[in-house]
Amino acid sequence: MARIAGVDLPNKAIKISLTYIYGIGRTSAVKICKQIGIDPDQQINDVSADDMSELRRILDDEYKVEGRLRTETALNIKRLMDIGCYRGLRHRRGLPVRGQRTKTNARTRKGKKKTVAGKKK
Repeated sequence: MARIAGVDLPNKAIKISLTYIYGIGRTSAVKICKQIGIDPDQQINDVSADDMSELRRILDDEYKVEGRLRTETALNIKRLMDIGCYRGLRHRRGLPVRGQRTKTNARTRKGKKKTVAGKKK
């Protein structure tokens, strides 16, 4: 099992294995493979040591991945919350940020339903 950027990559095609790294998607994985000059459909265990070191170098130099990217994202959200903008308030309250409806859906952000007792008339 190959280990890159602190992540154990499974023995799958390189273009699939690289997506296990936070911040690398399918498109970026294929671009990286072309940059190194290896076949994206090749298994990760069949990659030579030289290509693996080149892969590590490219990920370190040109891409923000794993810890650095997670930290930057968290700081961006914290900045929005500190300045008190609309998006920051939605993050703070745990509600959807991008304009989705909240009357019926939004269970992912709001969590499990909390039943409120009905008033007698």
